[in-house]
Amino acid sequence: MSTDGNFINNDFVSAPQASMIPVYCPATGAMVGEVQAATNAQAMEAVEVAARAQKHWRRLTSAERAVHMQRLADALMERREAIGRALAEESGKSLEDATNEAVYAADITRYHAEWARRIEGDIVPSDTPDESLLLTREPIGVVACLIPFNYPVFTLLRKIAPAMITGNSVIVRPSNNTPRSAFEIARAVQAAEIPPGVINILSMDHATAEAVCTHPRVGMITLTGSVGAGRKVLEYSQVNIAKSSLELGGKSPAIVEPDADLEQAARQIVASKTTNCGQLCTAIERVYVHRSIAEPFIALLKANMEACTFGNRAEAPSHMGPLINENTRLNVHQMVERAIDDGATLATGGAIPPGPGHFYPPTLLTDCRQDMEIVQEEIFGPVLPVLTYADVDEALALANDHQFGLASVVFTENYRTAMKVAHNIEAGEVYINRTPSDPYQGYHAGWKRSGLGGDDGKHGMLDYTQTRLVVLNY
Repeated sequence: MSTDGNFINNDFVSAPQASMIPVYCPATGAMVGEVQAATNAQAMEAVEVAARAQKHWRRLTSAERAVHMQRLADALMERREAIGRALAEESGKSLEDATNEAVYAADITRYHAEWARRIEGDIVPSDTPDESLLLTREPIGVVACLIPFNYPVFTLLRKIAPAMITGNSVIVRPSNNTPRSAFEIARAVQAAEIPPGVINILSMDHATAEAVCTHPRVGMITLTGSVGAGRKVLEYSQVNIAKSSLELGGKSPAIVEPDADLEQAARQIVASKTTNCGQLCTAIERVYVHRSIAEPFIALLKANMEACTFGNRAEAPSHMGPLINENTRLNVHQMVERAIDDGATLATGGAIPPGPGHFYPPTLLTDCRQDMEIVQEEIFGPVLPVLTYADVDEALALANDHQFGLASVVFTENYRTAMKVAHNIEAGEVYINRTPSDPYQGYHAGWKRSGLGGDDGKHGMLDYTQTRLVVLNY
């Protein structure tokens, strides 16, 4: 069983008085390690170290920073098996999926490294003769990165890579459910010989995380998490007027038209809902199916869900794995029970299985209404509510009648329907005849309560910059 200290200034440091955070395997309930919770003094030291390092890091050319980042990507690939083992144990993912997540993290690091020499400003005409207006993109400074449990390896690099290429340093707080993989990434940072202090990774309780986020030297806070966590970050950002980038809740609708390939749509929707046990921000969370095909399509959904087995993926990688902890499983089950009490019909699933681990079966609910909690609130588990509609205008109205607007899907073979949905859906992403996948070169940004700012692509990278206007009179 491993015990990790915190990673500050390219070194692992321990504090004798630090409290310990136990880490459990959600597939077995067994303790697989522990990490030290950073003391307030360590956290404040990390911010000061990051601030000093950033002054040197920003003076490097973007091409020089990219060389360091490519070495980091190489180190992630070299350590992918160690990262994958730690992630599999603490998340319940299969070893293959966990290792692949480290590969994806290396990929997105390389992608952002390739923005070197491409971070552009503008030359703007002036109203004054003999004068030029030069608009440049500059780093913000120290960025606090708050990482979720569901894809903690990929999301960690998704946030620090654009911060690094644009000249920022980072303080990373991994989820206390999945911190050990973050410290395996720290060992890759050491191996890549990233300049000390540019990347700092600390496990923290909420009070210490607040102290970091409200530190005067922190200029930006980026979070992937719940709406509640996003509200806390906005409170923190008020202290220093720090920039906030928030990817929050999702409730992705899937609209299924009569001309869709129903078998393909059902397979993809169930795969989206059961990947990582439904713990995916862009997973399909509600299905709107045309009344004329509701009966056969629901039968297809049920068959695909019942064909999906669940269990310990260390023993059978093809299984759907567990939810992250017992509180999450109880919350999911209670939402299902309340939906049934409110009139939904349980088509399959809906029972807590016996035995160890935080497993929950793929669950299908029909006869749902738009006003139900199960339709209005994020489930973050393998539960799928289904509603029907009369025409695409009603489907759009129902899909848009929501607090969230992260991702959305439409299954249709009619290009007019596809474009109508694409131009009228109230969401940051629209996928046509496929489920969400967050391409690196896109822009993963939510509307409404799904967030502020975003990740990936040119726009995600530029979120880590601020502008400077130079007025040059000659």
